[in-house]
Amino acid sequence: MEQSITSNLSFKEKDVSFLQLVASGKVREAYQRYIGPDFRHHNPYFRGDADSLMLAMEENAALNPNKILEVKLAIQEKDTVAVHSHVKQHPEDLGGAVVHIFRFQDNKIVELWDIGQPIPEDSPNENGMF
Repeated sequence: MEQSITSNLSFKEKDVSFLQLVASGKVREAYQRYIGPDFRHHNPYFRGDADSLMLAMEENAALNPNKILEVKLAIQEKDTVAVHSHVKQHPEDLGGAVVHIFRFQDNKIVELWDIGQPIPEDSPNENGMF
């Protein structure tokens, strides 16, 4: 039943669900549902394979069990989705603006880029980061 539910989701919905599951600590569930067998990522702090990133995400989830991820915008073009989010490691954290870019193949996430910028305490920009 779960497979048929996730296969009917748009790529944007899958990416948002993936990020929400990871943020809530359900990293392995997120990987089982959405990550393809040839997955690779471009985070410069980890090896480029699925397992290395998954283990880092699990470690982060264990260290930050009250993480908050608020999706601000998701944009899809063909097989690529960009998700702009406000991520806080805990409720009192100012957090950061994060953009995840996902590429799909055969209805699964096969490539991921992530770019982040911390939210400063003081900023001259009256528009804010979101």
